[in-house]
Amino acid sequence: MDRPRRVALPWYRADDYETLRARLADGGKLPERYETWRVATEQVEREVQRSGVEVVRVTIEPEAFVAWCDGTGLKSDGAARSRFAAEVLSSRDTGVSV
Repeated sequence: MDRPRRVALPWYRADDYETLRARLADGGKLPERYETWRVATEQVEREVQRSGVEVVRVTIEPEAFVAWCDGTGLKSDGAARSRFAAEVLSSRDTGVSV
């Protein structure tokens, strides 16, 4: 199986973090502090980049993400955030909106 050349990384803005934690189905699993989440996520990002894969940060905006989950019937969990980010990245490539 070929390794992808690039991957989408769900990314949160500091100002949205508390809102996301409160609204996500698995928000309680995220670190309480944004800074803790950011440092851990940047470490994962560097590890993936070292493997030769381009990492593209895709900002998860609370309202847009929740609306997308409602429209797709998905629970607002980590799997949905990854899928959403991948679809946003793909839409940037194709010019078709998510």
